[in-house]
Amino acid sequence: WCLYDWANSAFATIIMAAVFPVYYGAVAARDLPPMLATSCWGYTNTIAMLLLALVAPILGAMADHSGARKRFLRYFAGFGIFFTAAMVFIGAGDWKIASLFYILALLGWSCANIFYDSLLPHVAENDRIDQISSRGYALGYLGGGLLLGINIVMIKPEIIGLTRCPGIPDGEWGSRFSFLSVAIWWTIFSIPLFRYVNEPPAVLRAGESPNPLRAGFQRLRHTLKDIRRYSELLKFLIAFWFYNDGIASIIIMAVLFGREIGVGQEHLLGAILMVQFIGMPFAIAFGWLASRLGTKRSIYLSLIIYALIAIGGYFMQSALHFWILAFLVAMVQGGSQALSRSLFGRMVPRNRTGEFFGFYDISSKFASIIGPSLFATVAMVTGSSRNGILSLLLLFIIGGIILSLVDEKKGIQAAEMENNATY
Repeated sequence: WCLYDWANSAFATIIMAAVFPVYYGAVAARDLPPMLATSCWGYTNTIAMLLLALVAPILGAMADHSGARKRFLRYFAGFGIFFTAAMVFIGAGDWKIASLFYILALLGWSCANIFYDSLLPHVAENDRIDQISSRGYALGYLGGGLLLGINIVMIKPEIIGLTRCPGIPDGEWGSRFSFLSVAIWWTIFSIPLFRYVNEPPAVLRAGESPNPLRAGFQRLRHTLKDIRRYSELLKFLIAFWFYNDGIASIIIMAVLFGREIGVGQEHLLGAILMVQFIGMPFAIAFGWLASRLGTKRSIYLSLIIYALIAIGGYFMQSALHFWILAFLVAMVQGGSQALSRSLFGRMVPRNRTGEFFGFYDISSKFASIIGPSLFATVAMVTGSSRNGILSLLLLFIIGGIILSLVDEKKGIQAAEMENNATY
């Protein structure tokens, strides 16, 4: 199960964070003013997340009904892999095609993650779920970092003393082939999950339609009604919606923001590479920290550091500042997301993981709709992306306040009561 994090984190690292955003601004959108290119990137992410938010809950409910989490995961991973590979054809000035292919690839990647995350409560017991979730993120950092290191050499072979082939524009084809390498990596390392992780059984309900799509809508209606019974789970979803909004926006916008203020490509890629390798031990450390401080307190700690990152981004002036902020991101990125996933997984009834992780994902993706849009809009209205990055501070504050209202023990007890009633 954890190895799929190794597989799909290549997309998050190279396509979402490191290489493709730089390529989008420098090549695909080279005819646009830098601030407009940054804003277009933000709106591209907004469109992708809006589409995902519309389909995520239905997909999760359909998977629970049919007992087909792995099959749906395979379909959507294949969809995302196809359009990731197609990015090799994006050339200079093709910013519209670049946006389209990115939206479709991100849609496949994100939908696949719904079914991947929904398997977590089935592969880990409650007392180990923090550690297993953190281990997955740690492997993701390592895998994404290894491929990013290879890609950096492909883009800038002179780093290790190689010469570029004559007639190939600086970095352009190296970047294109790096997109193709993500598709290959994602494909190969997904195989162990499909071969060795067992499919949880379908849970059929009286009066449900045998048609998965119709049953999905029926379950969605019931979930919307039932989720109010899980008040702690609902409060956590709202808190997660806000603070993950800030996290996602920093991840998505960091490279283009750095490029806009003059940080060189070698520093941008080097800092992202550092995040991958330093993030791995910190992700594992947060799993250990959760067993000592508690999951919720450990998430609080990560949010405090993210708030400092947003403030630091406003004052960033040099490549050194970018490296310092990247180190802080490495400390908390994996831990905050792994512990959020495991805390949510504890409060979800095991027979309804697909349904509820669909809502978890929609909360995540609606966050990614608002965050980049907030960043882009504030930047365009004020004429400065620095104000855009500072505006994200509010999201961490609101998310932390709502998280303080979540009674973790009460939420876990509600899930266990339904588990006992079902089994």
